[in-house]
Amino acid sequence: MKFTDIEIRACRSDPGQTYSLKDGKAIDFEFLAMRFHTDEGLSIETFGFAGRSALAMGAVSSELLRPFFLGRDPDYREQHWHDYRRFNRAWNFAPSYVYAPYDIACHLAQAQAAGKPLYKHLGAVRDSIPIYGSSLTLPTAEAYAEEAKDLQARGWAAYKLHPPADLEVAFEAHRACREAVGPDFRLMSDPVNNFNLQQNIHFGRMLEELNYYWLEEPMFDECHGSLRSLRDTLKIPIVGGETSENHPAGVAELIGSRAVDIVRGDASWSGGITGLMKTAHLAEAHGMNCEIHTAIYHPLELVNLHCAAAIRNNEFFEVLVPEKLFAIGLKEPIDIRNGHAHLPQKPGLGIELDWDFIDNATLKVF
Repeated sequence: MKFTDIEIRACRSDPGQTYSLKDGKAIDFEFLAMRFHTDEGLSIETFGFAGRSALAMGAVSSELLRPFFLGRDPDYREQHWHDYRRFNRAWNFAPSYVYAPYDIACHLAQAQAAGKPLYKHLGAVRDSIPIYGSSLTLPTAEAYAEEAKDLQARGWAAYKLHPPADLEVAFEAHRACREAVGPDFRLMSDPVNNFNLQQNIHFGRMLEELNYYWLEEPMFDECHGSLRSLRDTLKIPIVGGETSENHPAGVAELIGSRAVDIVRGDASWSGGITGLMKTAHLAEAHGMNCEIHTAIYHPLELVNLHCAAAIRNNEFFEVLVPEKLFAIGLKEPIDIRNGHAHLPQKPGLGIELDWDFIDNATLKVF
């Protein structure tokens, strides 16, 4: 089986209201939608992350990745993964998330050809996974507390805050959430490298007093020495690695030197399913969990869900909230019941992409 044609669409979806990241700039929901055709009549569909410019990432994908993959056999995805690492080093330097949909397509082609859902083709561990909600950057402490209470009432497993960079506001928000949900509901914190080592020690001790479950990305992932110092100083588990390029090599030192207690990866930013599974298995060999990072848009979240169901050393399925905001591009919603995300049973991804929605969101076809 060979890839004979790859259609790449740069897409933008209007979220209907203004949302921003911590830089204060409004988020446009930009992504790639891709169709892979084979000489055996098989068609594979997936999303691709595109940062803040689908047109730019679509051009990179079209000019670098598509020629690399045309004519290749998806059954040789491991060979492609190694070949691409050398190819990308030769003055290309495309980000890992541009490679990811191609690797995902190889895995989906194999699963579809086998007539199995992706997670069973990878090797299933379970059929459902506890889900937790992951906040956007919210304007007030009360907004975080209300969101945490809502998810608790809906039976979700946990809630994670992405606090603003202001340390005092962050303290207030974390205290408000613990007060709102009581002592036992699991809460996590992800300041997205807002603070330096000294501030993180102060912040982490506050989280320990409030019985938070983990502290994630307290500093940039490449700050190995400071992360080790923080881990040695605090009792709360330290989580990191999601922005490291070239998984698993990019996180091998974090894992091997115990700079973190839990490593992160996902099927998008980690360079596809292959990179994520290598990272998860490396962590497993060190007795460490690999908690899968949100892939934001639900067609990619669904890939994450399949991977999580094939990994023993992963506790949760992460979804950005409000989840309806990011539930775009699928014909059916991900099945969330009783605090768990349940795996679809049809071959491949298990839920088809919504091409009517994609057509309306298309900026350019490459």
